Amino acid sequence: MQHLDHLSLHLFVIICEEGTIARASERAYMAPSAVSKRISDIEARFGITLLKRSKRGVEPTPAGVALLRHARGLTRAIESLQSELSEYADGARGHVRVLANVSSIMEFLPEELSDFMLDNPLIQADIEERFSPDVVRGVAEGNADLGICRKSMAVGDLEFVPYRQDHLAVVVGADHPLAGRGSIAFEETLDYEHLGLSAFATLNTFMRNSAEAAGKELRFRSYVSSFDAAYRLVQFGLGLAVFPQEAVVRYAQLFDLRVIPLTDDWALGEFVICMRDRHALSLSARRLLDHLLLRAPAWQTRS
Repeated sequence: MQHLDHLSLHLFVIICEEGTIARASERAYMAPSAVSKRISDIEARFGITLLKRSKRGVEPTPAGVALLRHARGLTRAIESLQSELSEYADGARGHVRVLANVSSIMEFLPEELSDFMLDNPLIQADIEERFSPDVVRGVAEGNADLGICRKSMAVGDLEFVPYRQDHLAVVVGADHPLAGRGSIAFEETLDYEHLGLSAFATLNTFMRNSAEAAGKELRFRSYVSSFDAAYRLVQFGLGLAVFPQEAVVRYAQLFDLRVIPLTDDWALGEFVICMRDRHALSLSARRLLDHLLLRAPAWQTRS
């Protein structure tokens, strides 16, 4: 009788993630019949049913859920071993995958990755932008080695390491009535129209709830999909925006903007780095993690 092998376990994980054998076979570049036989062989060996099949696709049975949990752990360990051994080979190139939210990319991450790759020319670091909840999900599913997201998303079985902080501020044009303020409470901004950034959907919802709690209405005049578009609209007086101060300050002079720190307690934001298991990281991923933590301001990385 066949023993469990890495490929079969990997295929089972893919099937559970994709929801159908057809999509899993496309992702694995294998014939659907070959993928299905791998799963049937496991079921025959143990005399159990791993997948519930229906017209809509497949989903794991309770036994399948147990196998999925262990299969993910085993495949990660094997991938980590293969990656780390390859890094010790002469001339081998390490590869680190990072998922990050838009704030971290706008504020500090490109510079950190650039410096890291200059110091480690044989290591390639790929970064992909995701919303914070998708960062956590992607790391949990093994799609990345490291993730950078908001602390509010730090839930689940991952390991979360305190990383950095940022501070929300009101951004207005030079001619705006609030332009001369040195600081401001969020409630005071509700007398003016706001601009919303679609990438900050969670923040937009939180601000709307805060306005309701204050008995006022948060009026979004427009939504934009990029920081550049927001800066231009703010510059010409079409509304004010609430953004992380660290993401705006370098562009303030270019767009003639005024950045006014918010005084509310919730204006302080925190980033965390998430990973499945620090000790199971590849050598390249550990080097990047150490680099990021070492370069972060000491007062920001205290737990």
